[in-house]
Parts: sequence; structure tokens; C-alpha cells
Amino acid sequence: MSSPAVALSNEVPESVTGTEFVLYVEDNDDLRELVTELVTVVFKRRCVAVGSYEELVVLGQHVLGCSVAILDINLGSNRRSGLDAYAWLRANGYTGRIVFLTGHARTHPLVVEAQRIGDAQIFSKPIEPDRLRSIVEGGGL
Repeated sequence: MSSPAVALSNEVPESVTGTEFVLYVEDNDDLRELVTELVTVVFKRRCVAVGSYEELVVLGQHVLGCSVAILDINLGSNRRSGLDAYAWLRANGYTGRIVFLTGHARTHPLVVEAQRIGDAQIFSKPIEPDRLRSIVEGGGL
């Protein structure tokens, strides 16, 4: 299990709250690194980035103060999905915005299930930097 990436730090802060914090759950190491770099260097936000549902759960309460959670829908074959991450966040009192990213067709079973969720949006990967900026900054999507 890789350690979570937190902008400008190797440790998760005691309190992760405020609009400057973004949670990113993505199993692809390269994509996770790229998006984390965009969020931190270009958009000037702090990013808690993890590669799996299990890593998210390990961080526990530390991530519940992030203003936005960006979740990959499919976190790997035979692994807990971004839908599981969504359910965990909501069950633990997360009140921020949640956005799903997917590289799958709209007919994929996980995508169909995500479409049924009323308080989350779905965007295709690769995500355009301007769209990502809008998500991170809370602007119009």
C-alpha cells in the first residue's frame, strides 16, 4: 500500500478542513500523481490522494473535512470501488461535494449505479484541466 500524497507534505494534517483541501481516490499511480500535481501546483489547493478504498478508510476522520472528493468509480478488478468510497464518506458524515471520474462507458454496471446517486456528478477520464479546476474551485460544472 502506498502512502497517501498530501500536497507539500508526506503526512496528513491533524485537521483537514476548508476549501483548500481536495480528496482524490484513484488507483492509477501515474494519473493520481498528475492530478495531485495539478491540484497542488497549478490550482494551489492541498490534496489528500489515495490509491484505494482501504487507504481511504485508514485515513478515517482526517478526510471528512475536505471540501470536495474526487473518486474514480472503478478502483481495480476485484477491489472495493469508488461507490464504496462514496458510501463510506456519507456514512461517516462527509458533507462536501462528491464527483466521480470514469474511463468506462455509461453502460458499465458501476457507472449505471453511480448515475443513480442523486448528489454526485460523473465525468469521463481523462478529465480536462479546466473541468478539474472548476471541480476543485467549486465553480459551475
